[in-house]
Amino acid sequence: VQLQASGGGLVQAGGSLRLSCAVSSRTGSHQYAVGWFRQAPGKEREFVAAITWSGAGTCYTDVKGRFTISRDNGQNTVFLRINNLKLEDTAVYYCAAPSTRFTGCSGNTYYYWGQGTLVTVSS
Repeated sequence: VQLQASGGGLVQAGGSLRLSCAVSSRTGSHQYAVGWFRQAPGKEREFVAAITWSGAGTCYTDVKGRFTISRDNGQNTVFLRINNLKLEDTAVYYCAAPSTRFTGCSGNTYYYWGQGTLVTVSS
């Protein structure tokens, strides 16, 4: 499984951004749950959101309400929309997939990782 995150950039606080994660797999990218993580400067990487392989279920950390995860299996892409961006959202955002197919959005051990996309929020 290969993942490639994109869509990061410099955004003013209060703005919105949509990150994309292109997923490819010989067995079918739509068969994998996908999670988004972020790592802020000087901090450990943290879980943000995940979506089941079918897209029927989503999981969030306490960012729910400002973050929305979705997927378009026809485009083999998972999206993370971030509204009302805050300074503390500044981080490198990564998408990842577990080694097991057809899993839910929680309890996954993520094995495949994309390269990350930088989101910088300015005041």
